[in-house]
Amino acid sequence: MMKTHRRNQLLLIAVLILGAGATLALVMQALTENINLFYSPAQVVAGEAPVNQRIRAGGMVVEGSVQRAVDSLQVNFLIGDLRSAQFPVVFEGILPDLFREGQGVIAGGNLNESGVLIADEILAKHDENYMPPEVLQMMASEQEKNLP
Repeated sequence: MMKTHRRNQLLLIAVLILGAGATLALVMQALTENINLFYSPAQVVAGEAPVNQRIRAGGMVVEGSVQRAVDSLQVNFLIGDLRSAQFPVVFEGILPDLFREGQGVIAGGNLNESGVLIADEILAKHDENYMPPEVLQMMASEQEKNLP
């Protein structure tokens, strides 16, 4: 038979280990749910971006694609790479002052089953020389793929 104080110590250690494990599991679950991955237009068009989960997608606003609603703040536009990959974005709200066609943007929101990004956040460049790092990296990798 085990002495009472020894049994109490083992019970305390077991409770502490279970508590630490449960805490770690909850932290890992919260971190997994809040991951906000970046996808290029080619990845979105290819179906690599998850549907009905929050993502960030970026590229260039396609020239001539911006359509503003007359009766609301809704804006529809296309984000594309410098090649043929393009996907539609719907945003309702006030766009950044520097948002315009032919400029780099990053849109955050949920991709629906139709391949339309329902954005709740639009980030635009802040000066003439700036492009979001993700967009620069995506464009550089696209150019490398196309080299002979």
